[in-house]
Amino acid sequence: MRGSDLQIAGDILEVPHLLQPPREHPATVAEFAGMARAIAADRSQWEHLVRYDATKRWYHRLRTDPGYEVWLLSWVPGQGGRTRDHDRSSGVLTVLEGTLTERTQSGERVLGAGSQRVLPPGYLHQVVNDALTSAVSLHVYHPGLTEARAHTAPYCEGRTRPRLVTA
Repeated sequence: MRGSDLQIAGDILEVPHLLQPPREHPATVAEFAGMARAIAADRSQWEHLVRYDATKRWYHRLRTDPGYEVWLLSWVPGQGGRTRDHDRSSGVLTVLEGTLTERTQSGERVLGAGSQRVLPPGYLHQVVNDALTSAVSLHVYHPGLTEARAHTAPYCEGRTRPRLVTA
């Protein structure tokens, strides 16, 4: 047998009953990731808002809608967040500029501009800027981020009793 036995006659775009209309509000992980990529591609939506603060990590809520929030964060070299999870919220982390390092119990992952990570509820990680240049990231949370639980274990060496911090 050669190739695939499944073939579609004609142009798939000519079959409108197979295509679903776009939703008014994203509802799936794929739709949230797609929304993050669209925002990332349109620098006019976020570039003019970015600020850098050497004393603390800068963040700005870019968008809020029923069931989700979009946050813009900047990271100067050496800056990072605590080991944390985002409680019941799922997330999509997209690096817009620069390079960030994500640390988990499984190890480290370097995320360059354009990289995306999908974060399930309760996912424990730490994000830091280990690079010599600043970075900017976009974070989409569903449902909206109401709290994040900080953990005392450095670099996610193990779960400890969380300490509640606000987003």
